[in-house]
Amino acid sequence: MIVLASILQPLETLLTDILEWLHTTAGISWAFAIIVLTLMVRMVMVPLTVKQIHSMQRLQVLAPELKALQQKYKTDKKRQQEEVMRFYKENKVNPVASCLPLLLQIPIFISLFYVLKDFENEIYEPFYPGSDLSFLWIVPNITDPVNSIWSGWLLLVVYVASQLASALLTPVTDKTQRIIFIVLPFAFVPFILTFPIGLLLYWVTTNLWTVGQGLITRRLMPKPQAPPKRSSRTPAADAPAPTPKPPAGDGAAAPAPKRASSGERRVRRRKKRGPQTRR
Repeated sequence: MIVLASILQPLETLLTDILEWLHTTAGISWAFAIIVLTLMVRMVMVPLTVKQIHSMQRLQVLAPELKALQQKYKTDKKRQQEEVMRFYKENKVNPVASCLPLLLQIPIFISLFYVLKDFENEIYEPFYPGSDLSFLWIVPNITDPVNSIWSGWLLLVVYVASQLASALLTPVTDKTQRIIFIVLPFAFVPFILTFPIGLLLYWVTTNLWTVGQGLITRRLMPKPQAPPKRSSRTPAADAPAPTPKPPAGDGAAAPAPKRASSGERRVRRRKKRGPQTRR
């Protein structure tokens, strides 16, 4: 943890400076400074998040074909990996793009955790007693643990609900992944109970942003259509169309021979036999 803290020290210092600037220069209370800081971070990450949503939507559409490909080469792992990478390249899909925004949030969350963990001693003390640590009228002190006051439990319920809504709006390619996203908020509850309320404010804010962003992007970025499935009877798109056989003769269809009537046939027989002589 000490090594991780030293690596994230520049980011922690940057977040601290922004937080102090929002409070001193912008005149925002500490609780709303945390919320504004969260919104600033999420706005910076919007381009990456849009790519993440588009990539996950694309993977969701191509999931049946990808599973069929993996099943086809399940006995040859090397060939399977090659075919999967070729499949991604042909369909212009980058599976890493769906994880990048999440990976970027982890160091920000850890850095903000360190900032808020010793907030009262390292940040708030120089501003005491003129600064207000309350949030609206429900939280008297954002440095208190979540389980120390009823409003902390209320924010915890909002966190779980917003996390579930965020998970349901996130496109996934596997049902197991969806279940994991739904279970995670409940699994985190025992750990969050001892977190400072200010850190929970960050988490609730980023979840609500994700929900709103998901609703907007679903309207602006409709789900891509799956490529049409080809059967064995469907000709390939680049296959030449069959050419009709050329007609016989000079190109005009020969008329069908006209059948003679019974009267004409009798006259022809008489002409062939000749006139009959009388005996």
